[in-house]
Amino acid sequence: MLRPFKTTLAFLLLSAAAWAQTVPPDAATSNAAAQQQANTTAAAAVVASEKTPPRSDLLEHAVDSILGMFDVRTGQNTTTHFVIAAVFIVGGLLLRRVVTALIFKQLKRFASKTETTLDDKLFSALEGPVATFIMLVGIFSAAKVLKLSRETDEFLGYGSTVAFSLVLFWGLLRAFSALLDHGQEIAVKKNMGIAAFMPWIKKSLVVVFVIFGVLLTAQSLGFEVKTFLAGLGIGGLAFALAAQDTIANLFGSIVVAIDQPFKIGEAVKIGANEGTVEDIGLRSTKLRAPGKNLIIIPNKMVAAEPVINNSRFIRRRVEQVFGLTYDTSAEKMQEIVTEIRGIIEGEKEVVTESVHVYFRDFSASSMDVWIAYETRDPDFAKHMALRQRVNFAVMRAVQAKGLGFAFPTQTMNLPSGVAELLAAAGKPASAQVTNNFPGASKS
Repeated sequence: MLRPFKTTLAFLLLSAAAWAQTVPPDAATSNAAAQQQANTTAAAAVVASEKTPPRSDLLEHAVDSILGMFDVRTGQNTTTHFVIAAVFIVGGLLLRRVVTALIFKQLKRFASKTETTLDDKLFSALEGPVATFIMLVGIFSAAKVLKLSRETDEFLGYGSTVAFSLVLFWGLLRAFSALLDHGQEIAVKKNMGIAAFMPWIKKSLVVVFVIFGVLLTAQSLGFEVKTFLAGLGIGGLAFALAAQDTIANLFGSIVVAIDQPFKIGEAVKIGANEGTVEDIGLRSTKLRAPGKNLIIIPNKMVAAEPVINNSRFIRRRVEQVFGLTYDTSAEKMQEIVTEIRGIIEGEKEVVTESVHVYFRDFSASSMDVWIAYETRDPDFAKHMALRQRVNFAVMRAVQAKGLGFAFPTQTMNLPSGVAELLAAAGKPASAQVTNNFPGASKS
């Protein structure tokens, strides 16, 4: 709105200066008129400079240097100007062809011979932005050669800023996406827990990157981005307060993705919930319980509760206690302990250094033998098969030595009168009560 006013003011000042030059000054006012003319010219120059601020950039300096090489200094468009502009456009087309058909072709051929696939993705992603950048340099260089109106030149300046900014962020975005795709491939190949979150992570980071690029472009055009960011911060605070549970679950999923306490298909226990992981989502994690019912746990609880991963055993430990009867002699006990130790150490799947076999306790109705060992393979089925083999071998060893496994018993000494009645009935004077299992008979 101030541009017409400034133009009018400059015109009036220049007109006044020209009129003052046409009136012959007298001797008394000559100095004052000269001073007034100087002030008027300076004011007009200031207004004119405020109207169109000087614009200079690297591309404009390069074009001016090329024009200086050909000694083209006229302010009007000549045949030389149009020829040089055409040379810039044709040169841009040819250089674009050379870069895409020769240089990038050789780079892709070289990348195909390397072990990693990251360079293949990067070269394919950057080919389009680089070709577009070269073409834009040719077009805007040709436009800089021609002598256009002030408004057109200003429009081209803003257009070049937007175009080069968009191409630059386009190239960075494609390279960034190629890196994320490569990371996703590695995560899937290695069966990492973060693989389930990679598509979401990629979309979120791309959105942030695009917003950042748009804001920087707007800032370069002279827009006030700070005001927009301040309003965005207030709106984001209101949104965060309204959706704090959702945001908490979202951050919980990020923690799970980074920490990777479990993967899909693993058996875990989260707090009081136990089952196999079926799905890891942005809001919740789903477990399939042993009873085949589905348990859905919010991710904020997953991040806060202790997680026991039953699928990540390094080794499995076996610990057992069994009792022999009290009629076992010390020699027999020593022999059976030594034999059981040899049985366990003879298993290839057992870690020899972890084997422990001891006559440990005198219990109420048995002499207890304690055994402990660790298996090399954490697989549950193999662990149970080994445990079964050891148990059978221990049973055979105990039976071969004529020993017996103890079970809870009680011996009751009855008074003489009761003993006589039992003797008359054909019963012994002492009765042994067996409590081996519910419903056991008494004798």
